[in-house]
Amino acid sequence: MKLDNRKTIVSWALYDWANSAFATTVMAGFFPLFFKEFWSAGADVNASTARLGAANSIAGLIVALSAPILGAIADRGTSKKRFLVFFAFLGAVMSCGLSLVAQGYWQIAAALYVVATIGYSGGNVFYDALITGVASEKKMNVVSALGYSLGYLGGGALFAVNIWMTLKPETFGFADASAAVRFSFLTVGLWWAVFTIPLILFVSEPPAPQHESGFRAIAAGLAQVRNTFKRIRRNRTILLFLLAYWFYIDGVDTIVRMAVDCGLSLGFKSTDLITALLIVQFVGFPAALAYGYLGNRIGAKRGIFLAIAIYIAITIGGAFMRNEREFYLLAVAIGLVQGGIQALSRSYYATLIPIEESAEYFGFYNMLGKFAAVLGPFLMGSVGLLVSRMSGDSDLGTRASIVSVALLFIIGGILFCFVRPQDTAQEEGTA
Repeated sequence: MKLDNRKTIVSWALYDWANSAFATTVMAGFFPLFFKEFWSAGADVNASTARLGAANSIAGLIVALSAPILGAIADRGTSKKRFLVFFAFLGAVMSCGLSLVAQGYWQIAAALYVVATIGYSGGNVFYDALITGVASEKKMNVVSALGYSLGYLGGGALFAVNIWMTLKPETFGFADASAAVRFSFLTVGLWWAVFTIPLILFVSEPPAPQHESGFRAIAAGLAQVRNTFKRIRRNRTILLFLLAYWFYIDGVDTIVRMAVDCGLSLGFKSTDLITALLIVQFVGFPAALAYGYLGNRIGAKRGIFLAIAIYIAITIGGAFMRNEREFYLLAVAIGLVQGGIQALSRSYYATLIPIEESAEYFGFYNMLGKFAAVLGPFLMGSVGLLVSRMSGDSDLGTRASIVSVALLFIIGGILFCFVRPQDTAQEEGTA
């Protein structure tokens, strides 16, 4: 497949447009609100936060354990697209299923959410891996940023419509806002499925050097996991990057998944939280594109460092916010760097790894990201619950949980200081 083809690039990037509906409307927006106020009605605020953190952690753990193996099998069997489609439609169907869960059944809602999140995260393993067959190294930063940018725009567009439905349910024929929210979960699943079609039709998968099928692909994939793990251990550059990524992307994912829950615990109105999420989406659209070009000018590594520094300031500032204006300012700051740090991390890592084993290496990349997602929500939930019980102050517990996230960015930034990509070729040669 020819690299840097415009039609192929847009079709690949549209998958971000497709699955970002789940990340925005479900993961960051309505699910935390509905989980706390509808499915967990009457529960202690910190207890419901712990439940949500546990659901995110379980999903992250499953994806983390399976991602490298699935990636290796896909590399040997040229099945990246097939795995992506399976996980995409798994997530889409489970998102639709959330629309059927009645009030008080938080266990069923959590189970569907876990499986939908597995679909979202599992699909991203193979979506990320396909970038090496779509863009050349010269255009990697810009193409990666385009995906995140379209994700912010598409996710934000559907989210805006869903918010309109919940604010004016009678206009759309719903009995109340709760019915509108449940219908929103259905729209996410349909949106996700429909906008996956361009990638299916127009993005081709490069042939694998050693094609296997069936059980041979599974056996070869498992053997490749062991070999790649050994190579990563010997390759200091890739190993340090993955460790750094593990920590700082955990901070990013935790903020995405837990921000609304924390805002509710601090007493902000749900309308204020939804407005903040929309700000993130529509600031993130141009900011992600700009960050891609910034990465070309100052280098991806410096761009990532800049985003880490801003995130540290965001988490510390978030622990002291008192009013809606401050919450909106934090939303703008997050929108400026969220897509940028994700896009540059993906493109930076893609330049470090062997192209012919991209799914496997991106399996490890996503594995560490999802293992971090196990740590982050659990850290917030545990710290908040511990501090609130020791002090008797729920508000103090929530603020302590927010500031605890800064530690993840600090550790990630320190480890990233020691990543030297110029050593990669030499290390690969001696591995």
